[in-house]
Amino acid sequence: MAHSGEDTLTAMNVERIIECIREGDQKGLEAELLQFNREYAQCFFYDLEERERRKREELEEFRKNKVRDYVSDSDSDYDESCNPDVILRQALATVLIRFLQTEPQGRVLKVCLRSLRILSRDKKVMGPLVTDRALLTLAHLGGISNAPIPIEDTDNDVDPYNDIIVAISEIKLGQADEDDHGGEEDEVVTSDVNDPVVWGPNDWCGDRKASTFSSMSLGPSRRRSSVFKALTPGKRDSRGSLGEGEEEEEKDDEEETRKEVMKILCNIVYNSAWAQERASELSILCGLTEKLNKEFQSASSPCGQFYTLRFMFLLTALRPELRTQLKQEGGVSLLTTVLEKCLSVQWKEQFEVVLDPAAPPISVDNSQQAQEALKILFNITHSTHTQEPEEEDASLYRHLAAVLRHCLMVSSEEEEATDELKGHAANMLSALPLSCLDVLVSVPLGPDSHQMNGVNMDCVHDLLMYMERKLEQGEKVKERLTPVLNLLTECSRGHRETRRYLRQQILPPLKDASTKPEKGNTLRNRLVRLMTHLDTELKHCAADLLFVLCKENVGRFVKYTGYGNAAGLLATRGLMGGQRSQASSSGAQYSSDSDSDTEEYRQIKDKVNPVTGQVEEEQPDPMEGMTEEEKEEEAHRLISLFNKLSKDNMIQPMGLNQEGQLVPMSELKDLPMEERESEEEHDDLENVE
Repeated sequence: MAHSGEDTLTAMNVERIIECIREGDQKGLEAELLQFNREYAQCFFYDLEERERRKREELEEFRKNKVRDYVSDSDSDYDESCNPDVILRQALATVLIRFLQTEPQGRVLKVCLRSLRILSRDKKVMGPLVTDRALLTLAHLGGISNAPIPIEDTDNDVDPYNDIIVAISEIKLGQADEDDHGGEEDEVVTSDVNDPVVWGPNDWCGDRKASTFSSMSLGPSRRRSSVFKALTPGKRDSRGSLGEGEEEEEKDDEEETRKEVMKILCNIVYNSAWAQERASELSILCGLTEKLNKEFQSASSPCGQFYTLRFMFLLTALRPELRTQLKQEGGVSLLTTVLEKCLSVQWKEQFEVVLDPAAPPISVDNSQQAQEALKILFNITHSTHTQEPEEEDASLYRHLAAVLRHCLMVSSEEEEATDELKGHAANMLSALPLSCLDVLVSVPLGPDSHQMNGVNMDCVHDLLMYMERKLEQGEKVKERLTPVLNLLTECSRGHRETRRYLRQQILPPLKDASTKPEKGNTLRNRLVRLMTHLDTELKHCAADLLFVLCKENVGRFVKYTGYGNAAGLLATRGLMGGQRSQASSSGAQYSSDSDSDTEEYRQIKDKVNPVTGQVEEEQPDPMEGMTEEEKEEEAHRLISLFNKLSKDNMIQPMGLNQEGQLVPMSELKDLPMEERESEEEHDDLENVE
């Protein structure tokens, strides 16, 4: 949301705020900050109007000259470091950080933190907020650090706000000078939007003010981050406090203060790669871990816990070394405890959670906290999927898997929260070692349990229903379906009863082939449609699941999906010639039961087109009524057309090599005739067997 010109921050506002701090006028300071908070409460992106104006001018210039050197579509290419509004917001951020170091209390502290949170949403204002002094000041207020705060290198006899007043005075002079010159624009110098050093030597504001803010805001010079990562913007927090402009009465001021601080730290780390690196160096993650440990040892659940978990998620998502650190320091056990507390887990056996149908649904707050914990767990355990865990770790992962099973079985107060919780649980399960997932089906059968050969399939059924809902909704298909498809595939490959149950639900015996496999609304139809999806990863995941449910038998796979839909997976695995898949190479051990056709399918089997997978009406013979000479002439004409297309590189004739993969025919010409005939005979024998 862009901010209108009449409400922009002015030099007078910042000067009045400094004057109130100097005089100790907390009421006046509170009034000034409240006014700022009300005006900017819903502002998430500054100076959009100015950005759009410049783009329009560049476009108009291009139309006039019919040529341009470079006009970028990227928002980050427009440098706002010389914009007076940006400078004033940086000055305000510096003032508020200094004010926090005086340890204010009460309402003025909350109003100050609210102003800082609004400022922390602006990438151009990161300079004063990413210094060690600023980060540690906020960490102290949030209760996650006891490290000493670096002392500002200033003369004790000098007012610490004088340098800001001088800088603001130069802004006024610059604005007056710009007005005198008719508003002419200076050359724009591009800079990194995440770079705290926003002052360049060519800025209109002058060298003096540049050095003033650099020393005032940054302290040590910034080195280039060795790890630069960013997260894609997500949806706005549904907890609803980011855009509030009115002050509310809080029951616990200390916890409310800590919650507000966590929001500021989340914004800073999200917007600045330098802040991510400094947070890692300052061991802020250790403070977060200690804070969570203390909170979960107490009976009450503090109100700021969600944002503590959100901050931990951002750190582990953006800094690889922090993932390793958290895992080594017992992060899996700690976050499993977080899940248990959020979901009110009660244990029946070692790896069995009590599931009470009469229990109330999980509150939205607890569900959101559980989701954050699951996201952190995934960050620190996603590499364990392919590893064989040691005995101690295996017990820990089985314990976690039992809690994740509970996540899949419970419901929240809101349907969306329930689906989000299930999605994160499925994502987390796909990251655990397959050998630790036996607890999902090892619980005793209940009166209404879904089962296969006496094995409890309730968890598998819930995963299947979740997948079906996501297929029906069709939103964020890849993000929501890929984890559950991979999970079901791996479970089917490693557990016979799970595969049989899923095959019964997804690929029931064929009775009708009047429509194509991708037409319809059954699970099979929807999954077959995914096999030709534009996203390569998603289509391979869907094809792999169906292929495993067919016990990696090519003929059976083609029968249920059609050769046209199956061609992608078969070509990838070198099975275009119909060879059997080497299932043993994937670790799968399938039983030798046969796929018996239904009586209805036997009657139409010879009429099914193997390419489309459906019964098609018989087409008239195009050569009916032609003489032998005419047929031969038509054949020669077609061969001539194919040769012409091939020579012009419009098409490329392909054939199957020894591995069953498609290769250009030119490569097959190098094989001796006897070897090719031997290959064909061998393939024929395999098909007969």
